[in-house]
Amino acid sequence: MESSIMKTSGRLETYSIFSLGIFCTIAFRSLTILKTCEPSLVRPMWYAGVIGYFVFFLYRFHISSKRRRAVRYYRLVETVRQDTFLTGEQRDAMLYLLGSIEKSKENINYFAIFFFSIIAILVDMAFCLSGK
Repeated sequence: MESSIMKTSGRLETYSIFSLGIFCTIAFRSLTILKTCEPSLVRPMWYAGVIGYFVFFLYRFHISSKRRRAVRYYRLVETVRQDTFLTGEQRDAMLYLLGSIEKSKENINYFAIFFFSIIAILVDMAFCLSGK
């Protein structure tokens, strides 16, 4: 398997994505204030938040997929199950952690957020075009 599966994100990439998530959180929370103070900024801020979350969760989906591929490709659950050097408690803990990553549905959650973000943008655009 290519080594990119085991390659972790660099510091700049990590902090950039983290900052994007913080920005989106602030953007969405500022909407009610903007609605009162500066209504013309509500829609641009909403788009910035939705598009930012779109990028953020697409990135998180990618990371989650890499973790799952690594667990499957390297047969980590099976390998830990057969390793005689681990204590019973260590083996149980490793099986729990690896199995949890492999079975996690977070990738579906990320996809749903991604999908419904696109739907929300399209619905809003339709409302704009219809004059509502």
